[in-house]
Amino acid sequence: MSPNFDVLSKSMETIKRSTSRNIRFTQAALSVVNSTRISPYSCKFSKKVYTQHQLLVLILFKDYRNQHYREFIEDIGDIETIQQELDLSAVPHFTSLQKFFFRIKILYLRYAFGKTLNLFYSNDDPIPKTAVDSSGFTCGYSSHYYSVRTGKIRKHFLKTSISVDIDQRVITGYIASKSRVNDTRHAHRLLRQCHKIRKSDCYVMDKGYDSEAIHRLIREDLHADSIIPIRSWNNEFVGGIYRQELALHFDYVRYRKRQLVENMFSILKRKFSCDLKARIYSIQKKEITGKMIVCNIYRFLQFLVFEVFP
Repeated sequence: MSPNFDVLSKSMETIKRSTSRNIRFTQAALSVVNSTRISPYSCKFSKKVYTQHQLLVLILFKDYRNQHYREFIEDIGDIETIQQELDLSAVPHFTSLQKFFFRIKILYLRYAFGKTLNLFYSNDDPIPKTAVDSSGFTCGYSSHYYSVRTGKIRKHFLKTSISVDIDQRVITGYIASKSRVNDTRHAHRLLRQCHKIRKSDCYVMDKGYDSEAIHRLIREDLHADSIIPIRSWNNEFVGGIYRQELALHFDYVRYRKRQLVENMFSILKRKFSCDLKARIYSIQKKEITGKMIVCNIYRFLQFLVFEVFP
């Protein structure tokens, strides 16, 4: 399955091998944002100095570069090519980006996330294998080492679960919660969400998701295969029809690539930071959504470089 290059705008067709990665990302992000239902201006009384498309692309570009608002705006002022790509008459003040991100509805960000999947899929064929896993994004600036050395307690983290197309290594769904919850509670909502966006033939998860209810959801409601290792203590009886089936016949061939979902978390945290800068929960969810959008665009650019320009 190859990425759907036909959904790109004309600006993407002009990308050359010599184009810098910053310009390639800006063009791809602008193509995704322009395909959403976001209106150019928030209301008819807007000053109309910057469009919402320009500001959102700048937000995504900031996350891509993993910079703070002040530092990012200073760099944008020195990059004329980016200003030309976004048709900026002037570089916005960093508070303009902050206020815009606070104001924009998360629904629009989720819609932009769904549009990133159109870069990879051109038809309704189901995904062969989807892996699900969870991790956390820290709500604070200090590192774990700094917290231990100073004795200061770090702020809590937002538990985040994602679903990943194992073959394409694309994030197809995500869900975040403010408090720590069991993996199975996240899985019920995430499985329905990602299956609605993009159907899958098989879902692969680790032992933390071992539950007969999860198997019934996947097998009976979503009509797909479920591969989850059985948790057993002291060789006790394995309950449940589907759990007993896996205990007797476990498909290790399809399960062994489950670790790729952990690789996606590694990419998210190493390249785009594991810390959330906002202190308000609603803004923190927007930050996580932005990271998912940026990660999928980053993955698409890898396809663009290695397949279109071998």
